[in-house]
Amino acid sequence: MQINPYLNFPGNTDLNFPGNTEEAFEFYRTVFGGEFSDVMRFKDMPADDEMSLPPEDLNKIMHISLPVGSFILMGTDMLESMGQKWQPGNNQYICLSPDDPEEARRIFSTLSRGGEIEMELQEMFWNSLFGSFRDRFGINWMIDCAL
Repeated sequence: MQINPYLNFPGNTDLNFPGNTEEAFEFYRTVFGGEFSDVMRFKDMPADDEMSLPPEDLNKIMHISLPVGSFILMGTDMLESMGQKWQPGNNQYICLSPDDPEEARRIFSTLSRGGEIEMELQEMFWNSLFGSFRDRFGINWMIDCAL
């Protein structure tokens, strides 16, 4: 199993933290070196998953990954048009990548018990089981298991 940090950035620049995921990750790449292993924008979602996003949100980062040593730094833009509101405390997750779906389901159900599920564990278009939640201690988690 791999454990990786997942960072959320405000999808707009109206906050005290100007910038966005793309700008932050370009900066991180200058610090750590390497190349992005994944870059997906909201406009890249399959048509059946397409939401009515405003044109200014379509080019925002849905997911980006930068390998750094033995872990992967990952991030996304939080979009108010999708009902997401960035605030200190919801800008960091721990992403677990279990080796098999059974383990992913076990970890999700046990670790989320007593917490608040943000997205049920489900098959996603990038060929993974994915779900997210805040545990009973207030820690944000993502489970992402390749199928």
